[in-house]
Amino acid sequence: MKNPKKMHPRFNVPNYGTKNRKHVKDRWRKPRGVDSKKREKRRFAGAEPTIGYKNPESIANTRNGKRNIVVHNVDELKRVLSMPDRDSYDVTIASSVGRKKRVSIISAAGNSIRIRNVRV
Repeated sequence: MKNPKKMHPRFNVPNYGTKNRKHVKDRWRKPRGVDSKKREKRRFAGAEPTIGYKNPESIANTRNGKRNIVVHNVDELKRVLSMPDRDSYDVTIASSVGRKKRVSIISAAGNSIRIRNVRV
């Protein structure tokens, strides 16, 4: 079975195929042009991101099959480490945490759980 996250079409940028595409980054932008065929939802222009492409609840907010938990201090990390299914989670240290506390969180985690943003 295909990965359910990858079952939607690729949402191309409007007018990505034009001659000056070197100026257009490959990311989605809502088509706002008066004559835009993509805005008119013409079939040949490609799909737009809409509500129907939402991921299933079971795999939403996951990366590589693991859910993400944001941690602000060592106590929250210990709570995650005490979970019986801690292998199905990855930890992200909150962006507001400073360097001293970040180092203590990383050392408390050790090799028992993966921290996604290990930067000191």
